[in-house]
Amino acid sequence: MYKKEKIYIAGPECFYTGGPELLRVMKARTENLGMGVTLPNDNPLDMENPDLQKRADSIFKDLETIMFDTTGIIADLEAYRGSEPDSGTIYEIGMAYAEGYKCFGYTRDKRNLYWKDQKYRLVNGEILDEHGEVAPYPDLPFAPTIIGSTTIIEGDYDDCLKAYMLAVEEDHKNAGRRYTYESKMDAPTLAPSDKIRVYLAGPERYARDGREKLAEMKKKCEEYGFEVYTPLDWAEGVVEIETDSPYTKAVNLFDNFQQHVRNVDVIIANLNDYRGYECMNDASFECGMGFQLGKKLYAYMDDARPMIERIPHYGEEAEFRDMTGANVENFNYPLNLMFSSSMKVFEGKFEEVIDEIAKDIVKE
Repeated sequence: MYKKEKIYIAGPECFYTGGPELLRVMKARTENLGMGVTLPNDNPLDMENPDLQKRADSIFKDLETIMFDTTGIIADLEAYRGSEPDSGTIYEIGMAYAEGYKCFGYTRDKRNLYWKDQKYRLVNGEILDEHGEVAPYPDLPFAPTIIGSTTIIEGDYDDCLKAYMLAVEEDHKNAGRRYTYESKMDAPTLAPSDKIRVYLAGPERYARDGREKLAEMKKKCEEYGFEVYTPLDWAEGVVEIETDSPYTKAVNLFDNFQQHVRNVDVIIANLNDYRGYECMNDASFECGMGFQLGKKLYAYMDDARPMIERIPHYGEEAEFRDMTGANVENFNYPLNLMFSSSMKVFEGKFEEVIDEIAKDIVKE
């Protein structure tokens, strides 16, 4: 029943001390149960190249290949350099979701962010985040894109693997039933257009003045002749649901976000630090999904220095490890290689870089 399954094991383990050995154990456990495994960096890589960025690009190229030799993903959703999961892992979930693969994730703590985010604070009756904004999705354990795309298991890798196997069993059972299920979330909902369609991905969607900010950004993009959509616009075919359930609301938002990604040609993402030293998970997912669907990706950051200059660590003698013992990437890129190797990253605020991005979009 499981012999056709090939699971991609995603997570920041490769940055941990002892991480490679942990991945080998996870792989062996999965293979012992009759399933295949794909791992990051499984194949020969160009790691002797004197150009550090080329080393990162070779890793990403390997991931591109591996993602087509996979049937599902099991992702480590533990908090990483902040209160939310590793953004590179969420990028990979976005890639897997775009391919229609099973997406599973595990965490030791599935409590909502009211409990988990240590930087949330109560001010004048409002829950505020580290940026002074009203805390987004505080009654969820993760961002809407993760809630909507991924089956989340509270436990460890083995617990998640058992749940994955149960899902495979259910698929085999459903193949013998007389009813069929047709997804409404797997195709564009807009007719072709002569205009280039752009989606603005970023944390503005949760800001107090987000509607005003996005309206200004949208107007600026439209000056270049683009057809522009934001996370606060409701995509064609998606209807806002009135509900008291945070999970129903999250999936409704996720449906809207992913539909925009399917509908557009270009994603321009704000990848500034959002929770600790990681960019926001929703934008991470949208970038990964967009890449896998062949969309053109661009990003901008206030500070685009290499990661080893932006993120505190103990230095080269300690393998550039941060206070948790995780290795800080040293590829002369400002972000995790998932982002840096798949898109152009511009330094500056949106209004400062949009002209250059727009020229590049048209050139392409």
